[in-house]
Amino acid sequence: MMKSLAYITTRRLVQQSTQKSFVPAISTAWWQQSRLFSKTSVTYDDTSSRSSSKLAERVERVLAVKAESGKTFDDLANEVGVTNTYIAQIMLGQAKLTAHSAIALKQALPDLSDSDLDAMQQNFPFRSFDDSILKEPNVYRTYEAVTHYGEAIKRIINEQCGDGIMSAIDFYLDVGTTTGKHGEKRVVITFNGKFLPHIEQKLEDNGAKSPRD
Repeated sequence: MMKSLAYITTRRLVQQSTQKSFVPAISTAWWQQSRLFSKTSVTYDDTSSRSSSKLAERVERVLAVKAESGKTFDDLANEVGVTNTYIAQIMLGQAKLTAHSAIALKQALPDLSDSDLDAMQQNFPFRSFDDSILKEPNVYRTYEAVTHYGEAIKRIINEQCGDGIMSAIDFYLDVGTTTGKHGEKRVVITFNGKFLPHIEQKLEDNGAKSPRD
C-alpha cells in the first residue's frame, strides 16, 4: 500500500530523532531559533529531538484515526467548521486547535485520544516545513506556480488594492476541484487573505523612537 507523504515525513522525523547525530528535518536556522525557546515555560512543538519525535508520532496517530474513520478532510472541515486546509494543518501539527474546535473534532473522530487532543490545544506550533518536501512533485508544482506567477500576482494586488501585501495570518485557504469543459478534473486553490497596506512611517506616529547617543 502506498503511504501518504505525511506518513513518510512523520516516520522520517521519528527515525531521525533516534539517531545519535540527530539533525531535525528542518532548516538549521530554524533549529537554532527553536533552541532559544527550549528554556522557556511555554510549550512549543519541535523544540528538541524528543518533542520532534513526539509530534511526528502524534501526527501519525491522528492520521491513522482519520484513515480508520473513512472521513475526508472536507468531511472533517464541515463537521468542525473550518476550511479543509486548516483542519489538515491542525492534524499535521501546523496549527493550534482551539477548545471549541476540539469538541467538534472529538465528535467527528471519537477515537482520537484525549492526550493527543490536549497536546493539539496546549502546544504552540512552529509553522515551518521540511525543506525536502519541495522534492515532492505535487508540492513543488504548487510552489513553482506561485513563484512563476509571483510578479504578476504582486502587480495585480498593487493595482487593485494599493501598496501592500496579502496577509497569511488573517487568511483562508481552501482546496477544491471543478470539472473542465472536456470532462477533466481540475484543481482549484483559493487564497483569501486580508490586504495589509504599507504605512508611511510618520515621526509623529512613532511611539517607540530609538535612542540616540
